[in-house]
Amino acid sequence: MVEPAQKAAPAGARPGLRRSVGFYGLMFVSLGSIIGSGWLLGALKAAKVAGPASLVSWVLTAVIMATLALVHAELGAAYPVAGGTARYPALAYGVLGGFVGGWVAWLQAVALAPVEVEASLEYLDNVGWIKQHLNLLSPSGTLTASGFAWATVLMAIFTLINLVGVKLLSESNSATVIWKTAVPVLTVVVLLSLRFHPGNFTAGGGFAPHGAHGIFAALPVGVVFALQGFEQAVQVGGEARDPQKDLSRAIIVAMVIGTIVYLLLEVAFIGALDPAALLKGWDNPIAQGSFGPYATLATLAGAGWLSYVLYADAFVSPAGTGMLYLGTSARLSYAMGRERSLPKGLGKVNLRGVPVWSIVLSFVVGEIAFLPFPSWQSLVSVITSATALMYAFAPVSMIALRRRDPDRERPYRAPMPRVLAPAGFVAANLIIYWGGFDTTWKIMIAVVIGFGLFLVARATSSAVERLPIDWKAAQWIAPWLAGHVLIGWLGRYGESGNLNALPEWLDLLVVIAFSLAIFYWAVNVAVPSDKVRAAIERESLELAVQS
Repeated sequence: MVEPAQKAAPAGARPGLRRSVGFYGLMFVSLGSIIGSGWLLGALKAAKVAGPASLVSWVLTAVIMATLALVHAELGAAYPVAGGTARYPALAYGVLGGFVGGWVAWLQAVALAPVEVEASLEYLDNVGWIKQHLNLLSPSGTLTASGFAWATVLMAIFTLINLVGVKLLSESNSATVIWKTAVPVLTVVVLLSLRFHPGNFTAGGGFAPHGAHGIFAALPVGVVFALQGFEQAVQVGGEARDPQKDLSRAIIVAMVIGTIVYLLLEVAFIGALDPAALLKGWDNPIAQGSFGPYATLATLAGAGWLSYVLYADAFVSPAGTGMLYLGTSARLSYAMGRERSLPKGLGKVNLRGVPVWSIVLSFVVGEIAFLPFPSWQSLVSVITSATALMYAFAPVSMIALRRRDPDRERPYRAPMPRVLAPAGFVAANLIIYWGGFDTTWKIMIAVVIGFGLFLVARATSSAVERLPIDWKAAQWIAPWLAGHVLIGWLGRYGESGNLNALPEWLDLLVVIAFSLAIFYWAVNVAVPSDKVRAAIERESLELAVQS
């Protein structure tokens, strides 16, 4: 049976994370991650690609995310440890499997904090006084010296809040999330009541002007990005007061609220557009462009006051999400430091239970991300594919751990696991494919770089600290990643580099068949039960294991 470790640690043991976050804190951590810059941008970007059928994109994404959320709910309740998405695969597939899962999770989390900060500044740059006096952005969309300075100030504030501890992070986020949820709901009510054109849902080429391809292509350009984040409650599971009771409820409630809000926003957005702007199609449905579309619609609806609220929220929502992701990325590097797959200093906490060096690392990487790299829009697909890779580890880990650790108390059990788990794995793989070949190969290069860092960390650790690599358990990972590069190259999605050789629908069948083959291979080669128990024992400061 697994219970929260509320007993005193053994004498001489290193300090552990403190369990101080309740249900609402956990739920707000997930919901605050779901509602960020995505709500202000997602509807426009999805409509450009799929037209009114973007509603189908949101429903499809909601189903996919709900499937994966249920898997994470079971794992989070059964194994309540910090940086859970890095440690579930470590339990099931050993140190190498855990590192790959943790590395892609860390990549997307550490990139999201600066991306959300930059989104905040890009929105603010639309305000006349700020644009004139602060000059935050260059013509190409990258940060100016002034923009970099203000971005650094925001990152520093996020870092200080995280350094104080997860309780302050949770409490600060809870207040922010109430605002972040209220503003989109207010926007929906105002637009639906003042400016709604039902004919827009069949204008500009019909309900689905770009067919099924447009529906699927909309997922990686902002839809999945908007709805991701439910797993953030899992990342702070090692600091949950009652994880067995609260984690699963927090994840599911946050996912339901986020899905309802985003669907209503898309309906309100499409209905509020000027019908004349759709006569030439959906390539540019609103003249305002990518930033500030809801503020423009509010003004056209005669609710100019709402545009000021939206510009304020355009700063608060992304900034609040950035603060969360800086903290959760630190929990992931902390988890990999504990496993010695990254330098061990990252796995240490201070006397107040705060992973200081992991938080500092997230700040430093965030500062590097502010350099003249691609804009928010260009990074969304990369982050989405990295997130899908992270999500894919959860279903195989859940089934493997059910088989290898059957006596574990599971306060929440995902329904129909034999269907849900492979379906979740397939769904995550489809998101990777829809992200396009030009995104997939970049993510795979990042994984190879991470493997190099993994080897360096092992080479600089003592033999006593190095955990043995179970190569057999991790044998499926390299073919899985390489297979995605090959299918993406042959496939139909991406802006450059792919051959477009696979016919429509046949390409999806290829991805599904490939995913199922990898899933059952992975489940069957997981580490044996005694190694799972040994891995859990190493987490004894966070998991109280009783026979």
